[in-house]
Amino acid sequence: MLPRPGIYYFPWEVSDGQVPDGSTLRTFGRLLCYDMTRSLVTLAAKQRSDQCQLRVCTKLVEPFEPRVGFLYMVLGELEHEEDAVCFPVSSTDMDAFRKVEKIGEGTYGVVYKAKNKETGQIVALKKIRLDVETEGIPSTAIREISLLKELKHPNIVKLLDVVQREKKLYLVFEFLTQDLKKHMDSAPTPELPLNVVKSYLSQLLQGLNFCHCHRVIHRDLKPQNLLINEFGAIKLADFGLARAFGVPMRTYTHEVVTLWYRAPEILLGSKFYSTAVDLWSIGCIFAEMVIGKPLFPGDSEIDQLFQIFRILGTPSEATWPGVSQLPDYQSSFPKWTRKAQEEIVPSLGPEGKDLLLQLLQYDPRRRITAKTALAHPYFSTEHSLAPHHCMVVHLYH
Repeated sequence: MLPRPGIYYFPWEVSDGQVPDGSTLRTFGRLLCYDMTRSLVTLAAKQRSDQCQLRVCTKLVEPFEPRVGFLYMVLGELEHEEDAVCFPVSSTDMDAFRKVEKIGEGTYGVVYKAKNKETGQIVALKKIRLDVETEGIPSTAIREISLLKELKHPNIVKLLDVVQREKKLYLVFEFLTQDLKKHMDSAPTPELPLNVVKSYLSQLLQGLNFCHCHRVIHRDLKPQNLLINEFGAIKLADFGLARAFGVPMRTYTHEVVTLWYRAPEILLGSKFYSTAVDLWSIGCIFAEMVIGKPLFPGDSEIDQLFQIFRILGTPSEATWPGVSQLPDYQSSFPKWTRKAQEEIVPSLGPEGKDLLLQLLQYDPRRRITAKTALAHPYFSTEHSLAPHHCMVVHLYH
């Protein structure tokens, strides 16, 4: 009978290899999880038994016989595996933190506000659910850890530490006061002041441009995943669905991005998409900040499409070349005409309306990029220059 998968059912194993100077290099490895239906294994390796730096990757192994002793076959390859992920596992003990309150749930676990007893620092703790019966460390957790290690930017939430305790894994993040959704719900008016909108949009585009320059698509941008602090800074968070992309565009999973912020190419079944899906989400968030309510609040995929069509018009080959070839496109879709920008966001000036139009461009190949959006005249000519990290409370008075 096979041992159950998970990080506590397989011990660390040892593999000795020769290095150029003739000495022996000993690598310690452990099976984290396996998927018997697809012959996939997730492995971890480190160079010393006491080392706190893990190298993790998922490999296809055939024939697949997960058992104690099989790791020597693949450990040597792990060190040179291009897709392997390195991340630190801290020696910090969880006793160093005092949980203050539960503040939400992320892609794969509960999030707490906590205080470091020694330093007094307030942090956000993500407790990862380790389902040792089926998968060990979730791939979404490994993905978020690996991406946040590389994405260091003022407008991306900072990963401070990774703490392992018994059968739990904790990600320690910088703490931000609330998310954009809660902030909008508690604001004096449903719509945000236009200078606040401009500041937030500028910062979001800066963080997103940094992601895209580092070949990362977020894939789940929504107000709940955008964190703000009392000084007006806003940061991208929850990278559980994010992934690195290649060139040309690769086939990705269909079910990504919360419905209201999902790009039309995904809704129409395209599996080939790129950074443009994030810009569509940003456009939806931009409009929501301006009008104080979701722009396209669909309750199903087809209703979501029709919500979009009613406002932007039903796409055609003239407005979106190739749309009729997408898997879920139907020639029988109702034919709506585009609403005037004045009806959609009446309080925005012409530059703001133009930027929104380019963010909500049907054809992803013609949709504006984050880099180009940052250079748009909206950020220099309309109203005033976007205040940078100014206190939100001041912007309301």
